[in-house]
Amino acid sequence: MFVHSSRIVEKHSLIEYKDDEKLIFKEEKKETDEGMMTFLKSDRASQLHVDEIQEILRTDVHYGLPHEEVINRRAIHGFNDFEISQEEPLWKKYLGQFKDPLILLLLTSAVISIFMRQFDDAFSITVAITIVVTVAFVQEYRSEKSLEALTKLVPPKCHCVRNGKTENFLARELAIDMSIDESSFTGETEPRSKNTSPQSKLKSNGITDRKCIAFMGTLVRCGHGKGIVIGTGENSEFGEIFKMMQCEEAPKTPLQKSMDTLGKQLSFYSFCIIGLIMFFGWLQGRGLLDMFTIGVSLAVAAIPEGLPIVVTVTLALGVMRMAKRKAIIKKLPIVETLGCANVICSDKTGTLTKNEMTVTQIYSSDGDLAEVTGVGYNAKGSVMCNGEEVKEHSHPNIAKVIEVGCICNNAEIYEDGVHGQPTEGALITAALKLNIQSVPDMFVRKNEWPFNSDTKFMAVKCTPKYGQTKEEIFFLKGALERILKNCTNYYDHGHVKPLNEKRQHEYLYQASVMGNAGLRVLAMAYGPKMDELVFVGMVGIIDPPRPGVRESIRMLISGGVNVKMLTGDSEETAKAVGARLGLYALGAAALSGDQVEEIDLSQLCRIINHVSVFYRVSPRHKLKIVKALQCNGLVVGMTGDGVNDAVALKSADIGISMGRSGTDVSKEAADMILVDDDFSVTLSAIEEGKAIFYNIKNFVRFQLSTSIAALSLITLSTVMRLPNPLNAMQILWINIIMDGPPAQSLGVEPVDHDVIRKPPRKVKDPIITRDLIINTLISATIIVSGTLWVFWREMRDNKITPRDTTMTFTCFVFFDMFNALSCRSQTKSIFSVGFFTNKMFLLAVGGSIVGQLFVIYFPPLQAVFQTEALDWIDFVFLISLTSSVFVVSELKKLLVVIIEKKQRQKKERVYYPDDLV
Repeated sequence: MFVHSSRIVEKHSLIEYKDDEKLIFKEEKKETDEGMMTFLKSDRASQLHVDEIQEILRTDVHYGLPHEEVINRRAIHGFNDFEISQEEPLWKKYLGQFKDPLILLLLTSAVISIFMRQFDDAFSITVAITIVVTVAFVQEYRSEKSLEALTKLVPPKCHCVRNGKTENFLARELAIDMSIDESSFTGETEPRSKNTSPQSKLKSNGITDRKCIAFMGTLVRCGHGKGIVIGTGENSEFGEIFKMMQCEEAPKTPLQKSMDTLGKQLSFYSFCIIGLIMFFGWLQGRGLLDMFTIGVSLAVAAIPEGLPIVVTVTLALGVMRMAKRKAIIKKLPIVETLGCANVICSDKTGTLTKNEMTVTQIYSSDGDLAEVTGVGYNAKGSVMCNGEEVKEHSHPNIAKVIEVGCICNNAEIYEDGVHGQPTEGALITAALKLNIQSVPDMFVRKNEWPFNSDTKFMAVKCTPKYGQTKEEIFFLKGALERILKNCTNYYDHGHVKPLNEKRQHEYLYQASVMGNAGLRVLAMAYGPKMDELVFVGMVGIIDPPRPGVRESIRMLISGGVNVKMLTGDSEETAKAVGARLGLYALGAAALSGDQVEEIDLSQLCRIINHVSVFYRVSPRHKLKIVKALQCNGLVVGMTGDGVNDAVALKSADIGISMGRSGTDVSKEAADMILVDDDFSVTLSAIEEGKAIFYNIKNFVRFQLSTSIAALSLITLSTVMRLPNPLNAMQILWINIIMDGPPAQSLGVEPVDHDVIRKPPRKVKDPIITRDLIINTLISATIIVSGTLWVFWREMRDNKITPRDTTMTFTCFVFFDMFNALSCRSQTKSIFSVGFFTNKMFLLAVGGSIVGQLFVIYFPPLQAVFQTEALDWIDFVFLISLTSSVFVVSELKKLLVVIIEKKQRQKKERVYYPDDLV
C-alpha cells in the first residue's frame, strides 16, 4: 500500500475460510468459483505476518500483481467503490408525495366537488394540494444522499505496484514512524501508530487494536509506508458501515405520524356526517340523492384544506429561523421532531469537545504548577502561575518544560490548524502563548527516535547552532515513568540538582492527579546521554469541551432531555470528560463497547436509561445503543461528526452533524447540520420544535372550532327544517377565512421561550387532545348559539331578507376573528402574549375585516353575496356579542392558571408545629 495525498487505501484481497483454516489458492487454478471466494477480513489479517499474506493472496510487495490478474479479480469483485442503488426518477418522487392520507382525502374531496358542481371548492382544494406537494418535494429533494457521500471518501488515486513498476521501499521499511488519524472512523482523538507486527488473537479485540491495518478514508499524520490491499469497496471495514447504512431506513417523524392519524380521523368524521345527514333526511322523507348531496357538501366543508399549508408554512418558517441560528434543517418535519426528543446521544470527539489537543497545565521540576488558558492552535490565551502571568524569563522552570517539548517536536502550526500530531501541536501552541517558539531554531537535529508503544518516548539528538561548543544534547518527551528511569538530575532555576526518591514520588503523585482529571501527561527531559537526563517537568493535555456545552447540557436535562456521551476513548478519559460536562458523577454507571456487544438488546434496554457515558464504542455499538433507546419508546437525537457516527445518525429519529469538523458522510446521513459546530444550537432547535407543535395545535383548534360551528349551524337548520341561514357564497367566504390568512397566521406565532422548560411531547400523544377538544367545543358552542340567536332575532317576521343573512353572516365572521385571537395561545392570556407580537396575524385579521366591509358596502359584491349595508349600531351590537367567545376563553385560561398555582402551593407548603406558628 502506498500513501497518496495523505490518504490510505484499505487493504483487502482474496482468501477462503473453512473452520478458521486457510485454504491457499493454487497458481494453476485459473477458473475460480465466485461463490466460494471471500475477502480477508482485517481482524484475521492483523494476526498474520506480511509473508503469510503475500502467500495467501498470491502477490508480492515488490512486484505486485500482473495486469492480467488485476483484470480477473476486478471482473469478480468489481471496482473499489460502492454500488449505489439506482435513483428513483424525479417524477416518481413527486407523485410519491400524494401518498399522504390527508392529501388523498383532499383529492377525493376535489373530485366530489367537481361532480357536485362546486367548482370553487374544487379549485381551492387543488391549489392547496399543488402548493403542499411542491413545497414538500423541493424541501426533501436532497434527502437520502448519505450513501452517495460515502464514495467521496474513497481516494480517486493511489500508487500501486504493477509488474514491479512503481516506487519501492526496502522490505524492512514497510512502515516508518507511520501514524494515522482514525478519529473519523473510530472516534479516538490520538493518531494510531502503525507497524508490521502481527497481533495476537487474544489482543485483537477491536478495530483500534489492529496496528498493522490501515483503513480506507483515514488520514496519514506522519511517516510513510507500503502495504497489501486485502479488500476493496463494500468488502472493507469502511464498506461495512456502508452496508449498515444501506439497511437502515430513517423513521417517520412524530409530526408525520400525528398528521397521518389526523387525516384518518377527519376521514372517519366526514363519513359519519354523511351517514348522519342521510339518516335524518331519510327519516323526514326527503329524497335520498338530495340528502347525499347535502352530506357530501358538509363533508367537503369539514375537511380543513388549509391544514397542510399551515403545517408546511409553519415548518418552513421554523427551518428559516433555525438557519439564522446557523443550523441547517434538511427536511421540514425534522425541526418539529426535536420537540419530542427526550434523549440526545452525542459523540464526544469533535462534538462535545473541540478535537484540538490543548495544554491546560504545566508542572515544573521544582514544583510550580501553571494553568494555561485558551483553546485552538493559536496564541490566544495565557499561562498563569501563582496569580502571575508567565513570560519567557519570569518563570524559567515553566518555560524550560515547553522549550524541551518544542525541540523534541515535528509539528507546525498554520492558519488551517496543526500539521503533524495534535499532541505536538499542543506543545507548539503553549510555546506561542509563552513567546518562546524560536528555541528550536537554536539547535541542529542530528538524529531522531520516533515515539512507539515499546519505548513510550520520542527522542532527538541535537547540537547548538550557535556558539563554540558542538556537544550533543538529547531531548526527550514521553511517559513519565519511562522518562524518570533515565533521569539522574532535575532542573531548578538554571541549576542541575540530584534527583532523589522523594522528588520522584512527588512527580508521580502530580501525574496521577492530572490523570484523574482526564489529562494526558507528557514528561520532558534533556541531557548529554540517554541514561543521564535532567528532568524538567511535565504537561497535562486535554481535548477541551466546546464553549457553552456544559450549560447547554444542564438546560437540556432540566427540560426533561437526557444526554448520553458516546466515545471511542478510554474509560478514564471518558469519565473525566463526562464529569467536566456534568454527565458523570463518581460511582455512576458507565459501559464499554465490549459490554454493549456482550449483552443482548433486551438486557441493554433495561439498563441503558441509567447510563450516561459509553466508552470504547464502535459504529456497531452506537447503532445498538440507539436501537435500545428507541425500543424503550424514546425519541433519540444523535450528534456526531465522523464516519463512525454515520450509521447511528441515520437510524436515530434525528441525526445532527457538525458543519465544520463533520465528514461528508456524517453531514449527508444527518437530518440537521450545525454550521459552526455549536452544540448549544441543539437547545435552540428543541425550543423551536416544541414551539412549532404548539403553533400547529393553535391552528387546529381554530380550524376545528370554526368547522364544527359551520357544520352545526347548517346541520341544525336542516334537521329543524329551518331556512338556510347562509347562502353558498357566504359559506365560501367563511371557508376562505377559515383556511386563509387569519388561520395560517396562527402558525407563525413567535416562539414562546417558556416552552423549553416543558417536558418533551410524547410521541403517542395525538394533536387532538382532550383539552383541545374541550376548548374547541366551548368555542364552537358559543359561536353556534350566538349566530343562531342573531338569525332567530332578525327573522321574527318569518321571512328571509338580505339584512337577516347579512347580520347572521357578519356575526359568524366576527366570531371567527375573536376566536382566532383567543387561539393564539392555549394556556397564556393574550395580555401576556402581547397583542402586537404577531404582525402577520394583525395584517390577516385586519385584511379579513376590510374584506367583510367590502362585501357589506360595495354594491357589486352586495349583489354577489346578497348583502345590504348595516348601521354602526349593528356593529356595536355584533362586536359586543361576538367578543364573548374571546372573553370566555380568557377567563378559562385565568381559571386554569389559578388552579395550577394553588396546586403548586399545596405541594410546596410546609406545615409547622403549633408552638412554632
